[in-house]
Amino acid sequence: MGALENFERMLAQGRDDALLRYALGNEYLKAARPAEAAVHLREAVRHDPRYSAAWKLLGRALAESGALAEALAAYREGIAAAEAKGDIQAAREMRVFAKRIEKQMVG
Repeated sequence: MGALENFERMLAQGRDDALLRYALGNEYLKAARPAEAAVHLREAVRHDPRYSAAWKLLGRALAESGALAEALAAYREGIAAAEAKGDIQAAREMRVFAKRIEKQMVG
């Protein structure tokens, strides 16, 4: 059984927290299924709004699924969350990704 199936089984058994949702989102991204990844990553940040790594992955999942405006919004929320907890590196990375999306949306 692969990681994705294992994580889905854990969710079906009633475990639901930010870390499990992050793991599911990450596995769906690895499987090139960004829309499904975004569903789980939205839940991860709902469970823990300060989870900067989940915000970063959510932005990526939304961008890969073509939802650029939503991706930009996720990155902006993620930057605020990262800065609030002193996660400067994550905030810096998300700023770079947000700028790329802004350029795509204009051009």
